[in-house]
Amino acid sequence: MPLQNRVTPSGDIIATPHRGLFTGNRGIIHDPATKSLLNKRWSSPAWITCLCEFRGWRRPVMGRRSWTELFFLDEATAFAAGHRPCFFCRRDDANRFRSCWEKGNGVSDIRAKQMDAVLHRERLDRGRKRLHLLPMPMEKLPDGAMVAREEDSFLIVQGRALQWSMAGYRRAAGAIDDALLLTPPSTLRALSAGYLPVLHPSVIEV
Repeated sequence: MPLQNRVTPSGDIIATPHRGLFTGNRGIIHDPATKSLLNKRWSSPAWITCLCEFRGWRRPVMGRRSWTELFFLDEATAFAAGHRPCFFCRRDDANRFRSCWEKGNGVSDIRAKQMDAVLHRERLDRGRKRLHLLPMPMEKLPDGAMVAREEDSFLIVQGRALQWSMAGYRRAAGAIDDALLLTPPSTLRALSAGYLPVLHPSVIEV
């Protein structure tokens, strides 16, 4: 049985055999004895996205009382859920993200904790995923932005909407009307300022 540790663009954590390109965490939210999630879905406002391989280190997934290993299809999925790059295992990416976040949001000398505080307000609404109105027409959104319509999530790439699934992306069937923004607005502005997220290879096959 797969563990419940895969994150969707809406921030839900589900069980699936698919793992994706990135891991990450929101603090300790599991019981290592049962390898199952606790009732809470975060224990820290620092929601980060990490490399699945780093310096040859191997961790037993949900095997000890340490941060809970979560998995994401790609970086756009992690951003939509409200995560940011890790400053430890992804320092170069994290610094690029911070630079674009500062440029896009009109700030300077931002610290990780300050970004986390903004992101925590933008990703949650009374404990549930916060959706935002689109700040521009959907086809004008930067590559890597994600939107939601009802229960479905869509990635925007070169003005096209691709439907998200646990295994990858596929062409959206029909027009995407009345969509709402999944990606936190501050992260969206970082994308608009030039940050290029790592996307799942299925994007080029659609």
